[in-house]
Amino acid sequence: MSFTLPDLSDSPAERYAELAVYARALVDGEPDRVANAANLSALVKATVPDLNWVGFYFYDGVELVVGPFQGLPACIRIPLDRGVCGAAARTRTTQRVDDVHAVADHIACDGATNAELVVPLVRDGELIGVFDLDSERTARFTDDDQRGLEAIAAVFVESLR
Repeated sequence: MSFTLPDLSDSPAERYAELAVYARALVDGEPDRVANAANLSALVKATVPDLNWVGFYFYDGVELVVGPFQGLPACIRIPLDRGVCGAAARTRTTQRVDDVHAVADHIACDGATNAELVVPLVRDGELIGVFDLDSERTARFTDDDQRGLEAIAAVFVESLR
């Protein structure tokens, strides 16, 4: 299979709608979560500007364990009571942080990160993990980013059925 990066709209809302179509095509017919997480991480990292880390952490019943990602080596395990990823997993709500240095229990896997968006992955009420995105740019993530990345996370969750 050959993949060419798509030309995407300049409008953030349209760009994410187009990305969701590509995401669905990437996972279509593939039930393996590692394969789908790897391809979705690569798609987002290659098409969404100003990200220094994009990836998945999977819940093992106790803590979050790093899965496929794009970026520098990552923290391997994250307890649910620490950091932005832990908060997203624990509360099952998206965490959008403009300045991670203002978060008392932020886990600094990459010291260059200044903003973070973490989307919980939940299927049938059960925590699967989180979709984590970092940026060196403070206040990088907008409402459009959040909605668009939540939609891509939903594509991943749907692929597990």
